[in-house]
Amino acid sequence: MDLQMMTFLVVGATFLLYIGIAVWARAGSTNDFYVAGGGVNPIANGMATAADWMSAASFISMAGLISFMGYDGAVYLMGWTGGYVLLALCLAPYLRKFGKFTVPDFIGDRYYSQTARTVAVVCAIFVCFTYVAGQMRGVGVVFSRFLEVDIVTGVVIGMAIVFFYTVLGGMKGITYTQVAQYCVLIFAYIVPAVFISIMVTGHVLPQTGFGATLADGSGMYLLEKLDGLSVELGFNEYTNGSKSMIDVFFITAALMVGTAGLPHVIVRFFTVPKVRDARKSAGWALIFIAGLYTTAPSLAAFARVNMIETINGVEQQGTPYASAPTWIKNWEKTGLISWDDKNGDGKMFYSGDERNEMKVDRDIMVLANPEIANLPAWVIALVAAGGVAAALSTSAGLLLVISTSVSHDLLKRNLAPNITDKQELFYARLAAAVAIGIAGYFGINPPGFVAQVVAFAFGLAASSFFPAIIMGIFMKKMNKQGAIAGMVSGIAFTAAYIIYFKFVNPAANVPANWWFGISPEGIGTLGMLVNFGVAYVVYRATGEAPEEIQQLVEDIRYPKGAGEASAH
Repeated sequence: MDLQMMTFLVVGATFLLYIGIAVWARAGSTNDFYVAGGGVNPIANGMATAADWMSAASFISMAGLISFMGYDGAVYLMGWTGGYVLLALCLAPYLRKFGKFTVPDFIGDRYYSQTARTVAVVCAIFVCFTYVAGQMRGVGVVFSRFLEVDIVTGVVIGMAIVFFYTVLGGMKGITYTQVAQYCVLIFAYIVPAVFISIMVTGHVLPQTGFGATLADGSGMYLLEKLDGLSVELGFNEYTNGSKSMIDVFFITAALMVGTAGLPHVIVRFFTVPKVRDARKSAGWALIFIAGLYTTAPSLAAFARVNMIETINGVEQQGTPYASAPTWIKNWEKTGLISWDDKNGDGKMFYSGDERNEMKVDRDIMVLANPEIANLPAWVIALVAAGGVAAALSTSAGLLLVISTSVSHDLLKRNLAPNITDKQELFYARLAAAVAIGIAGYFGINPPGFVAQVVAFAFGLAASSFFPAIIMGIFMKKMNKQGAIAGMVSGIAFTAAYIIYFKFVNPAANVPANWWFGISPEGIGTLGMLVNFGVAYVVYRATGEAPEEIQQLVEDIRYPKGAGEASAH
């Protein structure tokens, strides 16, 4: 059976599985649609949370970033992992105690203001659309190669699948679909990593292969070889970073606090029966996430060595294009890899200086890795299914946040409080359908590669939601005026900075022009500080929150039976 037929069978089988689960678990009420009825098992919820959180950026793009950037790419690994720990330990249990469906719901009630709720809705929609653009792009990249369609068609196919199980199943359908998607994506990530680790280093575990010597008998360590190749070919040394320390810190911090402020991840902790179950599901999710995140650096290193040697040859003299490997010809059709014979010798050459003749999109590395290593067709098809699963699982969660923000927070809790449960469910599904259309447009016309687009979303979440949630839980006197002013100023500053350097004047997007040397990917941390600062100044100028709100916060942090509440 050829590769394309195998891919059709594997990907098609997973689609049928997802649709079957959506039909089985379809939502019959707003409670089902928003929080899956609040009765999900902690282990299943942990698995669904892992799938929701490990997006196309984690599956497709993160190892590609590390493969191309080396040490500098580790900021994504550290930021996203640390962010989940921050969310699980500091925010999730308290938000679950509050008992609201959505983050705007929490902010609207905690800050006793419909204006605060509306600002939170706008922020949620802005963040989610930015994030989902990266996911739909990931779907397009996978389909363009493995189903041999263009990226536009690939995005449309992805839209149709997500539309079906998001609009029909709501959170209930999404939750159990994400359990299946996690199983698919983690298996698809680990299997080729094990194969390639054995081939390159002789180690079964990719994590130990990462620090091992090569299996070719040279006695050279994998990272030692990568450093040598990188310097020889004009790249930065693989194990040394080129980013400034301040930019590394700000990007890592933005990804961490952005994770803790992502509404589609936070809402997962409302789907379990008890607060104790929220803590358990957070722990299970961390275990499930670790499988992929501890594998990514080794997969990135294996891919880098294999790609360079495939293109340049083992002796780094260039490979004749006429005898180029099949994977290069296959990916050329998608436009994500190309060759320009600058010196006219008919040989491909890949380097980091003027000798370079190859354009290789970093988003293809994980997907192309099994082909580069000449793994069996079923492994390649499995990776395609895993990439689609990662992108679709997160897309569904994001689109659900958008639909609930519109139907529950904007309509039911604000503009049209008298609508019935049935009407609210209708508007939620309508909002999801519209959101999918807009998300598809941004997937076809993305503002950057997958992980970069997702990094922008994390920065926007860091500068808007995170301070409002933290102050809402741990600063009981914070008032609505401060929270609103902080959210507006934080997200406005961050969005303006990103838009200027990425859209208005991209030629100026160089370290010399960045404020304090902070890149657009890391500016969310500064936006967060702006949010905190503005909120505090406005709060001090306008007075404390009402006594009943302060008592509400006190009850969330110190429930009855937990000991005497703090007087501070």
